[in-house]
Amino acid sequence: MRKKTGPKRRNTLTIDDDNAVRLERLRKERDLSFKQIVNDVLRRGLNEAEKPFRPKERFETQVFRNTQPAFKTEAEFKELVDQLDVEDALRKLGRL
Repeated sequence: MRKKTGPKRRNTLTIDDDNAVRLERLRKERDLSFKQIVNDVLRRGLNEAEKPFRPKERFETQVFRNTQPAFKTEAEFKELVDQLDVEDALRKLGRL
C-alpha cells in the first residue's frame, strides 16, 4: 500500500491520442481504473526522470591527433563543435 503524501488534486489534463491509446491498453491489461493507471505511469516516469544520468558506455571524441588538432579550418572546427553538441544532446536524452 502506498503512503499518502498530501491531499489529492483534481486537474484537467489533455493527453495526446497516442498516449491515450497506450494508457487505455495498460488499463485493460491490469484491470485498473484510468486514474490508477495514469498515476502509476506518472509515478514511474517521474522516478526515472529524477535519476541522475549515467551513460551506458564510455565514449570519447578525438579532438587532437598526435598533439595536432583534429581540424585544420574554421569550418572543420565548427563541424566538430556541432558534432559534440549533438552527442551531448543525445547523452542527455539517454540515447548515447
